Amino acid sequence: MAEAARRFGDRPAFVNPDGSVLTYQGLHQASDEVAAGLARRGIGAGDVVGLTLPSTSPWVVAYVAAAKVGAASAGVNPNLTATERARCLSRVSPTLVIDDATEVHALAVTGGRPDLIDPDPDRPVAIIFTSGTTGIPKGAWFTDRQLTAVTRYDVGEAWGGQAAIAQYGSTQFAHVGFATKLAWYLRLGTTTHLLARWRAADVLDLVARERIGTIGGVAPQVALLLRDPNFDQRDLSCVRLLVMGGAASPPALVAEARQRFDADYSIRWSSTESGGIGTGTAPDAPEHEALHTVGRPRPGIDVEVRDDEGGAVKPGEIGLVWLRSDASMAGYWKDPEASAAALQNGWLRTGDLGSLDGTGCLTLAGRQGDMFIRGGYNVFPSEVAAVVGGHPGVAEVAIVPRNDDVLGEIGVAVVVPKDPTQPPSLEDLRTHAAMNLARYKLPEALVVVSELPLTAMQKVDRQALAKLVEPPPS
Repeated sequence: MAEAARRFGDRPAFVNPDGSVLTYQGLHQASDEVAAGLARRGIGAGDVVGLTLPSTSPWVVAYVAAAKVGAASAGVNPNLTATERARCLSRVSPTLVIDDATEVHALAVTGGRPDLIDPDPDRPVAIIFTSGTTGIPKGAWFTDRQLTAVTRYDVGEAWGGQAAIAQYGSTQFAHVGFATKLAWYLRLGTTTHLLARWRAADVLDLVARERIGTIGGVAPQVALLLRDPNFDQRDLSCVRLLVMGGAASPPALVAEARQRFDADYSIRWSSTESGGIGTGTAPDAPEHEALHTVGRPRPGIDVEVRDDEGGAVKPGEIGLVWLRSDASMAGYWKDPEASAAALQNGWLRTGDLGSLDGTGCLTLAGRQGDMFIRGGYNVFPSEVAAVVGGHPGVAEVAIVPRNDDVLGEIGVAVVVPKDPTQPPSLEDLRTHAAMNLARYKLPEALVVVSELPLTAMQKVDRQALAKLVEPPPS
């Protein structure tokens, strides 16, 4: 932070939704003053500061301030309900919880500076909660050593130049996409424009106005951008690259985005536990890699696909994806059993299913446990969704299993149609998919919706989908 302030000074680091600006020098000074206030309260190494406030510049000030006194920050998405936020915080037992920007300002000691703490690469800095789509989120914790590795994978040792790189905040700051990458932004001297709320029209207006060259985020956001009724009326020629992770990018979506933005599209696969670092498709990748895989491991990262006993599977066979990287979490906060299950001999057991082809590209087949069995045959929802999503009448689709008295489970297609007045029929979808899928994989029921339900972390909400596909009462 100190070096970024020295290099970039009055350059805007963050532009708040109300237009107010926090410069690099301002961020350094404000975080010093808040750190002095934290120290006065006795907060230091070994303590946890919970951050449940909105994703504006005071969040960043509090995060940096906590690091300056040696405390770890545990960000909680403010879009969660009060009960959900409380469950997250109960995992980490914070010494202090900050839930409003005014509390950040109240902590500040005007002109104050904290005492310098001894460097310790293994001191906890950030606790990031998993998405929790299948239970109470766990707190993946990261030290300075891992955050340094994240920065090295992304930008190496380079510092930013004279011109600021404009970007916008596409996720909540509690998300791994920001919390592990702030040091990267500081090193590059980026200017991050913040939104009061993510809305497709506002994002497109911002991109056009600020001439933002790279759009980052999660795939459902791209789908919403493309569906904006005024998309083609804006000058978006500044966009050269879309970088999307956090959720599957269906082939049809990638193809449409590349064509309509006239830009490259890079799919990134990672997880909270991996520090947001994993694989990626090359921006100029050939069609198979670009549309049907999540690319190759970043340099310095290893990926293997193993069977249930931990042995390697053959190329093309589906197994459990393991990842090795020095950016992966130190563990789950105060949960040694879960940590031992996830981290083994330097490898992270990701929980994702996938296969590696002969070129080293990884193709995902869903999460372990997502697979369902229809009449004795294994069906992977993501594989089916990728094919069904290619139907010209489908804007978005998810495949969800539903219990069946005869077959055990069947697949239900939950579809957002491109034209709500003329949604595709189930037979349309089955005919389209039958060209590329075995008959037992084809969806056997259809639910049409205006939009797919999303969690607070902008991922498809599997629990909500399961309720949507429940059969009507007899």
